[in-house]
Amino acid sequence: MPSPSPSSTARASTSCRRCHRRKKRCDRTLPQCETCLHARVACSFLDDDRLVGTYSIAYVQGLESRVRELEKELSAVLTSPRPGFEFDPPIVNFATPPETDTFDEFPLLTPPVQARKDILAEEVKRLSLEATAERHLGSSSGWSFAKLTQAVLRRLSPDKAEFVFDGVDDGLDGPLPSFDDASGSLLDFNAFSSPCLFHQLSLSQVLEDESVLADLQLPDKGHMTYLMDFYFAHSHTLYPIIRRNEFITVLWRVYNHPEEPLAGSALWMFRVWMVLAIGSTAHSSVSLVEKSESVLYYNKAMGYFEEAFELGDMAALEVLMLQVSYSFFNQIGPNTFFLVGVAARMAIGMGLHTSSSYANLSTDVIEYRKRIFFSLYMMDRVVSISLGRPFAIHDDDIDIEPFSDIDDEPPHPLHPSTLSIPLHILSLRRIASEIATTVHSPRTTPLSLPQREHLLQTLHSKLLTWRRTMPFPLPSTPSPIPHLSTNWYDLNYYTHLMMLYRPSPLFPSLDEHKVKILAMAAAMSIRQAMNMHRQHRFAYNWLNLLTVFQAAVALVYATVAQPEELGGVVREGGVREDLELVVELLGVFGGKFRVAGRLGALVRGVLARLE
Repeated sequence: MPSPSPSSTARASTSCRRCHRRKKRCDRTLPQCETCLHARVACSFLDDDRLVGTYSIAYVQGLESRVRELEKELSAVLTSPRPGFEFDPPIVNFATPPETDTFDEFPLLTPPVQARKDILAEEVKRLSLEATAERHLGSSSGWSFAKLTQAVLRRLSPDKAEFVFDGVDDGLDGPLPSFDDASGSLLDFNAFSSPCLFHQLSLSQVLEDESVLADLQLPDKGHMTYLMDFYFAHSHTLYPIIRRNEFITVLWRVYNHPEEPLAGSALWMFRVWMVLAIGSTAHSSVSLVEKSESVLYYNKAMGYFEEAFELGDMAALEVLMLQVSYSFFNQIGPNTFFLVGVAARMAIGMGLHTSSSYANLSTDVIEYRKRIFFSLYMMDRVVSISLGRPFAIHDDDIDIEPFSDIDDEPPHPLHPSTLSIPLHILSLRRIASEIATTVHSPRTTPLSLPQREHLLQTLHSKLLTWRRTMPFPLPSTPSPIPHLSTNWYDLNYYTHLMMLYRPSPLFPSLDEHKVKILAMAAAMSIRQAMNMHRQHRFAYNWLNLLTVFQAAVALVYATVAQPEELGGVVREGGVREDLELVVELLGVFGGKFRVAGRLGALVRGVLARLE
């Protein structure tokens, strides 16, 4: 058998650690580069600690690259052009069990025409895999909905044939690959293996040596205060994991007196460095300023991870949840879905969801444990619903009330407590949980049409009530915090309304009224995201990237699915203008996530046809 060609050799995306440190050229060959092979030393790559199962992502990417090469060669032999050869469009049946939303049913060797059809669904799948490296996608993820949208897009084709996104330039890497490529794959896993920092700098490229981390000291007082304040204004009002007053007291004791015994506490030092890391990365996601320092702080915190994790169940749970909070912005360790699952199993094993586990505990301990549990509940809902995955915590198993609306500091007499914000967000997550379980999950017992309509209207009313009862006035902060703006509540209202009204197992097909509600919700979601961008309050993380793209898919579907004359629908609804806003937003996302350039190219392809 001939040896593989150099182009098909498995290669890492970055240099190995030894060549990187020595500033030597590395051929990046997996599993061992040529330089290390000749030196007879161990070879490890900068992204080796990002694992899929028990294998590094770099190694898996190399195998995937080789598989694509072999598929291309095999397809060239097995397939030959035949005039009139076509495939039937994908049929999406929302009434089938969730197993139909897995990808195992689709062969790796896909005919070229088939690759043209599911491109929107493929993009949703890529976004999900980028976040979790898991294969299952449920109805709430939007993957099935994207397939359905691709099917109805043929209305934009003069001959009602498949809508083809051919020859569209993504603005980053030149034109999109030809869909006649026998590999049947639009995107390259090597290009989208993990979220990147700004200017396409992979997170693995800014990992520091242990010697650098050992010498790392806390930043100066002013900068540390700024990052800490941003953390408590931003992340703490989403997930109140840490006791604020206690944390601030300990931080300044350690800062002013390095010999302080708590400076030797692994748990406290993990907390301190993670607060700085989360504050830094959250700030950079809003301000669009490159902040590789957050990775440095994160790696410093991880030096205390194992010791802190062994200090008891509550300490271990807090350590995991701080990692989850960080992973919403940067993913250089285990993926978010995995972390949430481990933390949820730990919390359930401790009985934090049951009232009996709180007997004989002091009030402050009860409140702290409830904050931890419901913060984890909210994390579980955000991740699982966005990706269409099963919940780790089930609503029927919870028999405790949420934490109290009593902050660590006395509230202003004319302002609500800052804990009223996470409590109100918790109520939204519970409504979202209902939507996921009653609308986007298959039913063993079918409901009549009046019952389904009543359920839909009940959930719609709950969303309206949630929006009307938001905390007011919202706290003012020196830095722009997304969820301390009324636009954030509008955005989430319309985003959840969009999820409620798009085709689902509850309503596999929509009537004209529901389609128009979906169009309105998608358009308003896009406009609110743009409003937040213009106010410099929008967080550019992978969750919001998914939200913007799904809003664009929903708007396209709701536009082309309406029975009226298409030109009139486009003009009256301002569809072109809204899709142009999507392109602008994805252009900004493109500075952080390369995949955003591809998504923008797809939207521009639809825009060009709408012209």
